[in-house]
Amino acid sequence: MTRSINSKTLWRASAALFLCAMLASPFHPGDAQSGKSAHYVTLEKTTGISTATFATAIEPIFDEENVGATQALVVMYNGKIVAERYGEGIEQETRLLSRSLGKTVTAALVGLMVSDGRLALDAPVPVKAWSQPGDPRGSITLRNLLQMTSGLEHKEDATPRYESDTVRMLFTDGAQDMAAYAESKPVARPAGNMFVYSSADTIILCDLMTRMLTTSENPDIRRKAMLEFIEGRLMAPAGLHSLTPEFDPHGTMIGGAMMHMTPRDYARFGDLLRNKGRVNGHQLLSARWVSFMTSPSLRNPAYGGHIWLNRQGPENPLFPGWAPKDLFGAVGHHGQYILVSPSQKLVVVRMGISTQQERVPLRAALARLIKLFPSS
Repeated sequence: MTRSINSKTLWRASAALFLCAMLASPFHPGDAQSGKSAHYVTLEKTTGISTATFATAIEPIFDEENVGATQALVVMYNGKIVAERYGEGIEQETRLLSRSLGKTVTAALVGLMVSDGRLALDAPVPVKAWSQPGDPRGSITLRNLLQMTSGLEHKEDATPRYESDTVRMLFTDGAQDMAAYAESKPVARPAGNMFVYSSADTIILCDLMTRMLTTSENPDIRRKAMLEFIEGRLMAPAGLHSLTPEFDPHGTMIGGAMMHMTPRDYARFGDLLRNKGRVNGHQLLSARWVSFMTSPSLRNPAYGGHIWLNRQGPENPLFPGWAPKDLFGAVGHHGQYILVSPSQKLVVVRMGISTQQERVPLRAALARLIKLFPSS
């Protein structure tokens, strides 16, 4: 019961902060100062990268005048942390808001349920609101939701911002039951026909998972069921002990925007994907599922299963042409990144707050850092 009360309190506090960030401009230079706490491992013998070169490549990522406020940077090479630096007020144990990084964590949880046989990738999803004969939404599959091709009417962004479906779902008329808001949307096009980035698709996935665990409509029971699944199947075996998901008042996990982890745990999650779902010699997440997540979808070659791929495609926030083609990543609204480059044995996590303009030099700085590492 204590955990449920804490989840509600956390959701209210984060929702207020997140709404301010969504409706207003993110932090501007001067709002936070980069801290001096930094640790770099000597890589010259293994990669040819000198400590001075490494530190020089990292410095621009903390240049607040150009890239905004970087809260944390963690670089993991071959499973080991080789660089770590934090902004002022941020420490190793500080849990930072995921924003859309949570979508990729949600996809991993869906993969566990597919392996269990609770859900099937290409079967129509069992959403009660879509079960009437002739309802075109009844043909929407798990694959459609994961690849953002559900066909449901959705506006991720809008002007003014408060008119976007994402803001309405998270903070205004949909906030009390986000899944009901998302699932009530009509179809705008046939499922599978067009890529439309949609946080609502993620909320539907979260509701589906919860309903696989309990038939109860009691919010406390729904939260408890999902928390037990997450703790037992992902947090404990993967060592992601800081993972803290938030839930809406109906007890649906807000998997598309509101999870919290330490920067180190975001890196550990990225390394789980780099290793195709293996951790400590154990196949935690199906390698086939990771391959699905990181394979180009039919309607957007730069997007897989709730994760971005380093390929040419519409509005790709990664680095096509600047970094290896096998690189993939989770990307958050204000410049949060979990970047995974299997051929370089590399995971890079950047947490922070950057405007759209600041994300241009930020991406360039991250690309320069990644390019230091050799490909195998």
